[in-house]
Amino acid sequence: MHMLGQTPSIPIVSKVPTIILGMGALFGFPEQSDVPLIAAMVSSRRWPLISSYGASGRMGLEVSIQSGFDQVIEACKFLDEKWNPKDFGYCCTRNHHTKFLQQKSPDNVLHGTVINNKVCHPKNNDFYLGTHAGMIGITRQTHYHVLLDQAGFSADDLQEFVHSLSYMYQRSSTAIFVVAPICYAHLVASQLGTIYED
Repeated sequence: MHMLGQTPSIPIVSKVPTIILGMGALFGFPEQSDVPLIAAMVSSRRWPLISSYGASGRMGLEVSIQSGFDQVIEACKFLDEKWNPKDFGYCCTRNHHTKFLQQKSPDNVLHGTVINNKVCHPKNNDFYLGTHAGMIGITRQTHYHVLLDQAGFSADDLQEFVHSLSYMYQRSSTAIFVVAPICYAHLVASQLGTIYED
């Protein structure tokens, strides 16, 4: 029996117990000095079912990716002193002006297209991934930057992993533009923002 969210094909993650984290933050506009920073983090709850997430959020604190990782490591050590998880971190952005089209055609690149040469940094580990088919107009691919890789992902495994996570969003039956944990974290931060406004 195949259970929803069980992903035997995702590299490394399906073979090794894994916690998947997503982080997001909301910032006020520069003229809104009274609006606090709102940060949220979500994590997968039951490996190998990686489609179930728990969440936490905070207001008015400095966002530190490293402190988030340190807290996760500390929690793992609390559960089992011998457990030494490997960290893997990346960030993604869609606030860029790079657009990709099919060669000799005004059409969008096919969903699932990875662009990892010529327009990417020659030494840093980064790539563009078009995970979804645009309904109208030109789609903007998400630009991923690898910040830390202790897990030892190959470039192909990482790209397949990220692409697979774009199908895990429970509110959509197709791939979304960015990985599900980040969408969930932004959703949590948005909900905290509405509470702050009230």
